[in-house]
Amino acid sequence: QVQVVESGGGLVQPGGSLRLSCAASGSIFNIISMGWYRQAPGKQRDLAARITRGGTTNYADSVKGRFAISRDNAKNTVYLQMNSLKPEDTAVYYCNMHWGYNYDSWGQGTQVTVSS
Repeated sequence: QVQVVESGGGLVQPGGSLRLSCAASGSIFNIISMGWYRQAPGKQRDLAARITRGGTTNYADSVKGRFAISRDNAKNTVYLQMNSLKPEDTAVYYCNMHWGYNYDSWGQGTQVTVSS
């Protein structure tokens, strides 16, 4: 059994910052990549940022220069630092762990709302 738990969402004003955290535990091994996806109301779930075990990152064009993803391999934890937040960043953010023999595990999601 694998557990993936996110934290750090909330309400923030435009231009503000938030830091999301996600930790994996249980029978997880060989985490290949960790990622953050987001889903706004009425839209599909899309990749926001991803980082490989070796530290290679990729970002959605809409968040480049504002978001930064990082990971702690020893703790099976990934972070997403979000700066200069915009109303269009409002979404449920989901953590994804890609591990083992091509498995995917997801967190329950954390709400991020950017509004004045």
